[in-house]
Amino acid sequence: MKLNTIGEFGFIERLAKGIRPKRSVVKGIGDDAAVLPWMRDKHLLATSDMLIEGAHFKKTQPPEKIGWKAVCCGVSDIAAMGGLPKWALVSCGLPKDLPVKYADGIYRGIKKAAKCFSIDLVGGDTNRSKKIILEVVLLGEVKKKNLVLRSGAEVGDFIFVTGSLGGSIYGRHLNFVPRLKEAQTLVSNFKVNSMIDLSDGLSSDLNHIVKQSKVGAAIYKELIPKSKKARGVEGAISDGEDFELLFTMPKSDAFRLLDLKHKLFGIPITRIGTVTDKEFGTRIIDIFGGMQAVRPKGFRHF
Repeated sequence: MKLNTIGEFGFIERLAKGIRPKRSVVKGIGDDAAVLPWMRDKHLLATSDMLIEGAHFKKTQPPEKIGWKAVCCGVSDIAAMGGLPKWALVSCGLPKDLPVKYADGIYRGIKKAAKCFSIDLVGGDTNRSKKIILEVVLLGEVKKKNLVLRSGAEVGDFIFVTGSLGGSIYGRHLNFVPRLKEAQTLVSNFKVNSMIDLSDGLSSDLNHIVKQSKVGAAIYKELIPKSKKARGVEGAISDGEDFELLFTMPKSDAFRLLDLKHKLFGIPITRIGTVTDKEFGTRIIDIFGGMQAVRPKGFRHF
């Protein structure tokens, strides 16, 4: 059996089965960030993201944008947990013949993102490699009352998404701004039952929520907000690296959000569906009532 037989998430599940934390852990493997005990009223958040040349960026692209993305991927994870990023460790593998100017450009982007989101750069590592590899370990904090996991969706919740989806590969995947401010507004003013950032695509990331929450989902095809560069609805559902927020909340809070969204947010917030019983599965429904099962189709490393 090879890795492409079980896939990326199958491999992660395989590894997680053999891991038993020896210390107190609020939430380990399986969410956007690990949740660890810390202070009386706060949890510590920890997440790690790796960017590899050829998979997440091309060497011909501006190095500053590559550095920006390396940090912002982790910021997006922290945002999806309802938290705020605080400290970062940045490690890199670089070819020995890489121009110093290019390496400096990567770190300018890293520093720019750190400054933008009030993150302290506190360490890391450097190594020689054939391709450019960047890894950012990001630590943050979340108020216990604001913590949101993937596993909290409840039947009857409305499903929302920020921004627009699809076509990120045409440039937005290097220029996106993590929805940190929007996430903070959500958890501070509404009851958010579950949330995830859309890094692997709507179909894949929605699957994480329904699977961990043991529910189903009905997605309304005509309501999915497509970006101008999306390949239609299919692209909006399947394309990865949108880095928008997908979240669910009870109807009472959902109606209040719909009333207040134009006052509280500077970006679109769209209701795209409803959380259903597990037996319903995950389906997309068109305006004529036709239903089709939604299969995870987002980006996979293997």
